[in-house]
Amino acid sequence: METKDAVQGFAALAQETRLDLMRLLASRGASGMAAGELAAALRQAPSTLSFHLAALEQAQLVQSVRRGRHVIYAVRFIGLRTLLGFLTETCCGGRPELCGDLARLLPDPPEDDSMTPSFNVLFLCTRNSARSLMAQSILEKVGKGKFNAYSAGSEPARSPMPEVIEKLKALGHDVSGLHCKSWDTFVGPDAPQMDFVIALCDTLDGQDCPDVGPNPITASWPLPDPAKFKGTPAEQATMINELYGMIRRRLEIFVNLPYASLDRLALKKRLDELGDSARAPV
Repeated sequence: METKDAVQGFAALAQETRLDLMRLLASRGASGMAAGELAAALRQAPSTLSFHLAALEQAQLVQSVRRGRHVIYAVRFIGLRTLLGFLTETCCGGRPELCGDLARLLPDPPEDDSMTPSFNVLFLCTRNSARSLMAQSILEKVGKGKFNAYSAGSEPARSPMPEVIEKLKALGHDVSGLHCKSWDTFVGPDAPQMDFVIALCDTLDGQDCPDVGPNPITASWPLPDPAKFKGTPAEQATMINELYGMIRRRLEIFVNLPYASLDRLALKKRLDELGDSARAPV
């Protein structure tokens, strides 16, 4: 790091609001926070906060990414480590390890310093015993590190459908935490805020979706209910295999959408296309 860059970095931090910003963002890790959340948490006017964020971003201590209508900010840990490392690189005759804990203020940076905010996705169906549990398990695997998957039902069953659990286990999914739950679990101030809510049945018995956060992007991917399937055990197994494949193909497309370049309306359109039986992958 050049001296002039270090001066810019320390100057950017030499202000009370910016220190508060860095501490708050550091507590959120790579997930970051939306600009509106930051303004509310720090009780700052949006214009004032934008000024401070711009200074920190110019000093390469903060990075941002657009997610729908929101801009998400996070600490650029490699930049912060480089800045602090500037203080210790000449320690003890070029042996910073002798400076004690000062040389270990931050963990080693990840190989990929790009900001990858995570998205919360809630899958809904009436009983939360088959389709939504499948979708939760599949997204946990194909979207690991970028998506947090949840599922619930309007009238949850007592237990998951055994045939579905066996299928997921056979395909290497962790089913230890799967259980049927009411969508009321995801309502309230302490519940995780959802970015996407995807219904996997036609109507959810005519009920409106629960209030699971401010303006999540919603979609409907109506899929057949294996619990209502009439046929031999072999035919039911075939049906579950096909259902698993339909859900997985949709979710593999879903996790690879260019989220940074799509606004809310474009994302909604892409999700609706995935749920359109005439256009969805089969």
